Amino acid sequence: MQAQALAGHPVPENYFAQLSAINVNGHIEKKGGFSYLSWPYAVAQLRLADPSATWEVRRFGGLPYLATDIGVFVEVAVTVHGVCLSQIHPVLDDRNRPLLAPSAFDINTSIQRCLVKAIALHGLGLYIYAGEDLPQQYTEAANDGAPHAAPPAPAQRTDLVRDRKPVRRAHEGEFITHAQQVQIHKLAMEVGVSLERVLAYFGVAALQDIPASEFTRVVRSLEKRRTSL
Repeated sequence: MQAQALAGHPVPENYFAQLSAINVNGHIEKKGGFSYLSWPYAVAQLRLADPSATWEVRRFGGLPYLATDIGVFVEVAVTVHGVCLSQIHPVLDDRNRPLLAPSAFDINTSIQRCLVKAIALHGLGLYIYAGEDLPQQYTEAANDGAPHAAPPAPAQRTDLVRDRKPVRRAHEGEFITHAQQVQIHKLAMEVGVSLERVLAYFGVAALQDIPASEFTRVVRSLEKRRTSL
């Protein structure tokens, strides 16, 4: 991800707050058990917030994608009020698995998804990627028994904290609140730990699956990470 303020383009103090305050839930699309924000809606809201907003599909040797041994990737950069942010996105199938030989349609679909995520970096719909409410791919994938939904083995997660204990399965209604989910996500960002890593380490599919009794331990574990920086 890249960010820069372009010369001659003053940035409104609260443009991010303006975009992040928009409720996008009514424009979520379901495809193959996964949730996506409609790209035409995202573009429309972006242009309403900044009519001069632009986006660019990055090129790799003249091609709109980068082919590697582990998958194919696309990159889209979005500029809002002179601030340019770019997002890299893998080309995936309908179950969010990397494609090594994607079709032109697959690449185009990935570019659209990448565009929406690049717009989200400016605030619009960013919360749906925070595990707070939407999308539901973590919980749905966990329920369908797909192998890729299983958390990594404990040996791969021991570097987050040293006092790891098994997370107990809570009864319905005994999970952390929405405000606590936001607090954990914000703290993880501050200490440089990815949300996926937190979820995998504590053996849950989404933040809302963390038992209320484990909230303090999650926060303390992340705070330990802060002190070690």
